[in-house]
Amino acid sequence: MTPVRGAHVQGTPEWVPLPDGRLLYAMVLPGARPDGPTVVFEAGAGAGRSSWALVQTAVAPHARAVVYDRSGLGRSAPDPAGRTLIRMADDLGALLDHFGPGPFVLVGHSAGGPLVRLAAAHGPGRIAGLVLVDPTDEAADVLFGSRFRRMERTALSLGRTLAALGLLRPLFRRQLALLPEDARQDMAREGFTTGVLRTQRRQARTYLDELATWRRTPPDTGDIPVTVISGGLPGDGMDSAVRAAANASHAHRAGQGPKGRHVIAGRSGHYVPLTEPEVVVREIVALLPG
Repeated sequence: MTPVRGAHVQGTPEWVPLPDGRLLYAMVLPGARPDGPTVVFEAGAGAGRSSWALVQTAVAPHARAVVYDRSGLGRSAPDPAGRTLIRMADDLGALLDHFGPGPFVLVGHSAGGPLVRLAAAHGPGRIAGLVLVDPTDEAADVLFGSRFRRMERTALSLGRTLAALGLLRPLFRRQLALLPEDARQDMAREGFTTGVLRTQRRQARTYLDELATWRRTPPDTGDIPVTVISGGLPGDGMDSAVRAAANASHAHRAGQGPKGRHVIAGRSGHYVPLTEPEVVVREIVALLPG
């Protein structure tokens, strides 16, 4: 799409009210059809709306495309009630109510994958499809061992220190360089603060424990089409063994429903929305209702 001079590449800002009075910051590209489907993007653990800029702008000619910041990330204020999976999925559900009635295609990256699955299970009738991009998945045993939990605690502690020293952003300069200029400026300003690390730590307190319960009783997404996109390369904090385990869990997830599809982004590690956005766009467009 051709940007309008003076307009932000990610569209028009909109504040979305939640039932408890909190506001979520969203940005909307309207799409070609006012009565058509809506694609809503859910970012990873510490990421916000800017991480979706390349995918969102390419989806917008096909459907209304909505990005947003979860509470405590980007421009959305922290949530005093906590950051459990259920709480975050309920926030996403309220955002869908705001932009309703649908149909929606929900797209979740990394830790956002379980959130869109849970939100879809709570309101399956309005969901036309799910695209899970290198998602965290309960079928990956590696997530629940003591080694992974130690690595997570260490990474969060180090990240907090680096953020306080202003040294976290330089570690992501390659990812930042891939974004359009205005989205890059937003992420550089908002994405590497001590507040972001606080929110990540709050999410991490319960995230894996909640996810572990899904190994017995996963969210029921029924016959909603689910496409799972895996990074094909190790890196971005994932060695070859973890990458293999993650991709096996992705293949398992795609195989759980009658309309599952597993796709490998062969030139990407974990940050597929930045390194191979065209793969994500193709799979989203394929799920849009006519």
